[in-house]
Amino acid sequence: MALLDEIEAFLRSTGMSATAFGKEVAKDPRFVHDLRKGRDPKMSTAESVRDWIARYSAPTADAA
Repeated sequence: MALLDEIEAFLRSTGMSATAFGKEVAKDPRFVHDLRKGRDPKMSTAESVRDWIARYSAPTADAA
């Protein structure tokens, strides 16, 4: 799955805004907007974003 598709699915499932996601994950509020316009992130950036999504989505000990 393409990185942007993964981000879009995450945003839909969490209700997080694209700007908030970009600020939190890439320290760039325009990150998602730029991806939507064709920006191609470095491999290390894509890996960091996927890792962040996985950590955010992982169940916490409090949920058990």
